[in-house]
Amino acid sequence: MSVIAPDHRLQPEHYEIDRVPPEVAGYGPGGGHLPVGSPGKVGVLELDFEVRTHRGAPRTELTHHYQKSPLQIMRPLYYDQARPDIPYTYVMTTGGGVLQGDRQRMDLRFGPDTTSHVTTQAHTKIYRMDNGYAAAQINLDAERGAYAEFLPDPVIPYANSRYYQRVRATVHPEATAVLGETVYAGRLSRGERAEYDVYASDLEVTRPDGSPLLLDRVRLLRGARGPAGLAGRDITASLYVVTPLQPATFLADRLHDALAAATAPGTLFGVSVLPADCGAWVRLLGDDTVRMHRLTTVAWHVTREVLLGSPAPRIRK
Repeated sequence: MSVIAPDHRLQPEHYEIDRVPPEVAGYGPGGGHLPVGSPGKVGVLELDFEVRTHRGAPRTELTHHYQKSPLQIMRPLYYDQARPDIPYTYVMTTGGGVLQGDRQRMDLRFGPDTTSHVTTQAHTKIYRMDNGYAAAQINLDAERGAYAEFLPDPVIPYANSRYYQRVRATVHPEATAVLGETVYAGRLSRGERAEYDVYASDLEVTRPDGSPLLLDRVRLLRGARGPAGLAGRDITASLYVVTPLQPATFLADRLHDALAAATAPGTLFGVSVLPADCGAWVRLLGDDTVRMHRLTTVAWHVTREVLLGSPAPRIRK
């Protein structure tokens, strides 16, 4: 009798994060009526991109795809008229949001000389929780010559939610990674601000040999809108660009000039060079969702123009 080996992707050692911040872990794994690991509580997504020849010309294509609900994608789209070789891939969740006890894991590999854009279909909603917490990990690998963009839509942590997200990016010295994160203080249209229990995120970027490039930690606790939180604002957004394609100071200056020209009163921003001159990063604080979206779009467009020499398209959603 043949025995089917269990899928390693569904084992806790694969989808559980090995080190959860104490601010989140203190709530216990929880899960209520559907504990961690129950059907529909673990989402897994694997995407590999490689350069292939299509109609006589090279383009980046999705060559490996594994998904387990609630994480899934549709086929990548090619609508960038300036760069028809770039696939735009949308990550979706069938559950409509993140619930207590949910665990998600994404592994994104961008092969040599690929150029790809990965985003989400909509905002990520973190629902209220009575037991435990939810967690997600994104592992990104940009190999030699790759240009990888991972720019998800904003995260909205609802009142009484507990959430931890860890992004680990391994970036080859000759590769580029453009990473973004936007977080709202809550359901702003309902007057809900900083009523989540805890929102925590870590961004870790290393070289293939394990040497660290940068670490950015965010810890937002209930009521974190003061000087040590969001400085009284409702939205925080960050863009990190790790790249060898242009000098870090040149990229930072271009980003600063573009944002200074576009920023309205009440919105705060800063631009800086990343450690070891490996790139540049931007952080924005504001209150207006439309204006903040416009500013993050400006930063992305400038990055595209400076690094690839071509305009960014309007993302279809």
